[in-house]
Amino acid sequence: MTRFRLTVEYDGRPFMGWQRQAHGPSVQQAIEEAADTATGEAPTLFAAGRTDAGVHALAMTAHLDIAKPITPFRLMEALNGLLKPQPVAILACEIVADDWHARFSCVGRDYLYRIVNRRAPLALEAGRAWRIARPLDVDAMHQAAQALVGRHDFTTFRSAHCQAESPIKSLDRLDVRRDGDAVLIEAAARSFLHHQVRSMVGCLGLVGQGHWAVDDMRSALEARDRTKLGLNAPADGLYFTSARY
Repeated sequence: MTRFRLTVEYDGRPFMGWQRQAHGPSVQQAIEEAADTATGEAPTLFAAGRTDAGVHALAMTAHLDIAKPITPFRLMEALNGLLKPQPVAILACEIVADDWHARFSCVGRDYLYRIVNRRAPLALEAGRAWRIARPLDVDAMHQAAQALVGRHDFTTFRSAHCQAESPIKSLDRLDVRRDGDAVLIEAAARSFLHHQVRSMVGCLGLVGQGHWAVDDMRSALEARDRTKLGLNAPADGLYFTSARY
C-alpha cells in the first residue's frame, strides 16, 4: 500500500463543499470516484481542510492510499483525465510516509478572501469574489483585523452549526491590503472554526464601509455571542491557499 499526497485546485461553485454530502456533489466525491475508476480500489481521500459550498482552493492538500503499483505522475495524469470536465485539478502528486496525514500532520492553514471594490458588476469574477461598491477604508479594516489576532474565544465568529469542541482558537495572522480594485484579506491559523474566516471578513467589510468603528470589532469579539455578528461574508471570495506541515 502506497500513500500519495495530492495538491488540489478547484472552483467551489458546482460543489456542496469538500466533504462528501448525501444531498449534492462534493470535491471529495469527485476525486474518489476518479481514483476508483483509475485503480479499482475505491480509496478514501483525506484533506487538510473542509471547505464549504462555493468556497474555492488554490492548493488544498489531501492524501489517499493505493495498493496498485502506479507512479505519482501516472496517478496524477489519470485523475486529471477522469475529473474532466469538472473544475478540479491535481497540481502535484508525490509519495509520502505511511504515517503522514493530510489533516493530522498539518500545523497551519492559510486562506485568502478576495473583495472587488468597484461599482461595476463582476463580468469575469462572478462567484469568485465579493463585490462591494462603496469605497473601502483598507487601513481601518487592517487596524480592526489586528484586534482578532491572537488566542481568543471566537464564539461571535463561529457558525451555529460548528462542531468544534471549543470556540477558542489562535489566529496567527489577519492582514488586509489593497491591490488596485481588489482588497485582499489573508488569514493564517493552525485551524479555524466553521465560518470563522467568512464571519471575520463580513465584519471587516462593515468597518471598511464606515458602518462599524474599529472598536466595534473588538466589542463583537469580547461579546462571545453569535447574535452580535455584523455580517457573514459570502462564500464566493474565499480560497484555501495552503496547508503547512
